[in-house]
Amino acid sequence: MGRIRILSDVVANQIAAGEVVERPASVVKELLENALDAGATRIRIEVEGGGRKLIRITDNGHGMVRDDALLAFERHATSKLRTSDDLLSIATLGFRGEALPSIASVSRLTLETRAAEEDSGTHLEIAGGSLQRVEDAGLPPGSTLTIRDLFFNTPARRKFLKSEQTELAHIAALVTHYALVHPDRHFELHSASHALLVAPSVATSADRIFQIFGRETYQLMLPTAAEMDFARAGIPEPPPWKRDADYTPPEPGFLRVSGFVSKPELQKLNRNSIYVFVNQRLVRDKLILHALNEAYRNIIPPTSYPVVLLFLEMPPQEVDVNVHPAKTEVRFRQSSFIHDFVRDTVRTTLMQARPAASFVTALQGGSHTAASSLLLDVSPMPGAPDPPHFEPRILHEQQPASDAPPSAADAEPFLLRSQAVAESPGRLDFAQAGSLAVGYPEQSAPATPQLSGGAPHVADTLDALSTLKPLGQLRDSFILAVNEQGLWIIDQHVAHERVLFEKVMRERDTEQVQRQRLLMPLLVDLLPAQMIAFAAIAEELEHNGFEVEPFGPRTLAVKAAPVGLEGRELENMLEELLSVPDRNQQTENAEARRRRIAASIACHAAIKINQPLDEQKISWLLTELAKTEHPTGCPHGRPIALFYSHRDIARAFQRI
Repeated sequence: MGRIRILSDVVANQIAAGEVVERPASVVKELLENALDAGATRIRIEVEGGGRKLIRITDNGHGMVRDDALLAFERHATSKLRTSDDLLSIATLGFRGEALPSIASVSRLTLETRAAEEDSGTHLEIAGGSLQRVEDAGLPPGSTLTIRDLFFNTPARRKFLKSEQTELAHIAALVTHYALVHPDRHFELHSASHALLVAPSVATSADRIFQIFGRETYQLMLPTAAEMDFARAGIPEPPPWKRDADYTPPEPGFLRVSGFVSKPELQKLNRNSIYVFVNQRLVRDKLILHALNEAYRNIIPPTSYPVVLLFLEMPPQEVDVNVHPAKTEVRFRQSSFIHDFVRDTVRTTLMQARPAASFVTALQGGSHTAASSLLLDVSPMPGAPDPPHFEPRILHEQQPASDAPPSAADAEPFLLRSQAVAESPGRLDFAQAGSLAVGYPEQSAPATPQLSGGAPHVADTLDALSTLKPLGQLRDSFILAVNEQGLWIIDQHVAHERVLFEKVMRERDTEQVQRQRLLMPLLVDLLPAQMIAFAAIAEELEHNGFEVEPFGPRTLAVKAAPVGLEGRELENMLEELLSVPDRNQQTENAEARRRRIAASIACHAAIKINQPLDEQKISWLLTELAKTEHPTGCPHGRPIALFYSHRDIARAFQRI
């Protein structure tokens, strides 16, 4: 007997479900897109158990007749394609005909639908891909799909789902996306206990931004719009000998870019606030994300992200949406042109608005290698041998939090100004404790100490922190100190962050957290997904000195906070904690949540860079740092201190 066999339809559908139905949010996406394709103007989503127990989507679209309702659950049954040529001009969100049979194969599904021209509707039930019941029913026009017990017959898939709050947060983020791109439709999202999103139809996308994000975000958004004819875009055609058999020249048709981009002062900690739609299709496209990153280069820090709502419209034949089973990725025919067009459109909008952040142009089109390789202001004599490599030791066991290259300002030589001679700057030697031009170290500093020769061991070096004598600050950001072992450069922000982190953890353990009541409650507006994240960490926030309670469906009232947190830093901390988790992030346990909250409190309450410190404050900080259990790195993974031994310094000056 042969080894090859044909899989049954049930198994084939379950395999397809593995590609299409990744999690409950994938089910919501497919059914939501079907409702939009059906012309629905009102869509209501109900979710229980993070989507495991129940997903119900009700719409007022055109519905289906009985025969279509039965046929819709056959593999590759679709009303949106007729021939293979239609794949080149897809204008609908769904088209493969895989979604419904895939979902039905891993759940208990009920469909209730009626076409407007029919007198009665159809009630249909499927469990695990097997049709259980079909009958006529009196129903309103439109469709209602109810999904219960998702992955009930594939327990391995169910086991890999995240927590209820995480899955619900992904659903809320998805519905928010589609509410933004369709301001003329009414969207509702309800959990088992309350409404997460109610967004009635509005006239414009600007009204929708105000409706979902609130006044503060709306006032920091800039409208952007541009269009270009593909046929006149100046896209160079390859020479005849480089054209393949499928080459076709650009066809007439407009590329339109419109939407809103944030001013530089509005920054986020991740890309979750970047919403990109291609022909009204939600996509996560690396090309567009890179173009946006280039548009904001040198305007916001490389570790921060803007808020963007961007709509790209182009002829369907210019974009291939059939490259991913879940239709979350696309491929452009003229990718480099689209990249540059998006980048230049957003960049021009920012330039014309004259944002507060300065545009650093010194590095554009050039290199900062020379600046970053300058360690000491020493020019060797002609013919002299090359100076030896001089590299600081990073006293830290992990990789730094960011490997981004330094900005133009960072690449410039620092000016160290001693407390003792702050009024008489000059270029002096170490013994005179004056000012010294010190450049940025090599970018590729080792992540772990590489001690050699007579250098002290890490443990000995850390014990010696208590013997440090402060000299002053570099640009009011880095503390310079010395001891018998050599020269130390200490980041004042992360050093204080480490001190506060261990203090917060100790007080949390002993229930001795110090809190301060606010004179007036601080009201914080949140997105639906953030409200879900708040429910998951509310108890831990209370243990850390917060008194926070819901104030309406999407607003929090902060009545008390830990000592040291106030104003804008308090808001930023809450926004950081309530960011929607990445889809690939592991489920957070109680200990990880506890440490994350403590680290965020410490970070936002710590001394900032560009903050002058007097000698007494510096001495206190170094003393407290020496008392900590882990003085080598901050809770977020950044190194605290750079150490230059006397031997390294002498070698750099060719003394040994």
